[in-house]
Amino acid sequence: MPPLLNDSAFWEKIKGFARTAGRALIEHSLILFHTLKDADTPAWAKGAIVSALAYFISPLDLIPDFFPVVGYTDDFAAILAAISAVAMHVKPAHRKKAADTVARIFGPEEHS
Repeated sequence: MPPLLNDSAFWEKIKGFARTAGRALIEHSLILFHTLKDADTPAWAKGAIVSALAYFISPLDLIPDFFPVVGYTDDFAAILAAISAVAMHVKPAHRKKAADTVARIFGPEEHS
């Protein structure tokens, strides 16, 4: 994996900023992470995923993450663009692993 994106840096970002970043951003990031780890995901898709996740964990942003609410909008845009680009390679198992992790971090999702 490229030096800008390694497992420990990704998980540190998830642990440190989950509550601030919000459930949706964390879940979509985890979907990409699990898609990246899948041997069936082609190299071009992994490149798109690495780019988006590296941007997410990078301290250098267009909109710094320490700004409440708006600080993660650029990160979320990068993550959503990557998910759109690689959607055909996202498996139900990737979504399930992400949802399970998010439930552990945030608790079960409440439906109204």
